[in-house]
Amino acid sequence: MIDEVDALLEEIGFDPDESVLTRRQAQVLALRERDRSQAAIADALGTSRANVSSIEGSARDNVAKARETVAFAEALRAPVRVHVPAGTDLYDVPQQVYDACDAEDVKVDHTAPDLMKIVTDAAGDAVSGRRISEPLVVGVTAEGSVRVRRPE
Repeated sequence: MIDEVDALLEEIGFDPDESVLTRRQAQVLALRERDRSQAAIADALGTSRANVSSIEGSARDNVAKARETVAFAEALRAPVRVHVPAGTDLYDVPQQVYDACDAEDVKVDHTAPDLMKIVTDAAGDAVSGRRISEPLVVGVTAEGSVRVRRPE
């Protein structure tokens, strides 16, 4: 099982020196993605299921932090930033984004319903029904990628 996952990591170019994951974390995630139980992974690694659980939790935390870092970096370079205050109707957000993109000559390749879904999915509990309940920043990169952030 470990030889198989190590071959996969090699094939996809995993480099622990360039990754936020350790080799062990990558192995555990790869095996979990292949529906292997924590107990089976623990047996293969010669460790406890509790240790595998801890490794998996740390790996998932690291992946989440890496995604947040990428989203932050994209937000920094986004030429379009729309500040959406709490209380805004979700249905008003697409037009605000389109207007800001037009002003910066940035093309956004999403319909209004697509934009509302992106905002809703990314904002989580900051969107309640049609209301934005917490301030949001909708960024659009020069390539048209849309990112939604909650300002701290």
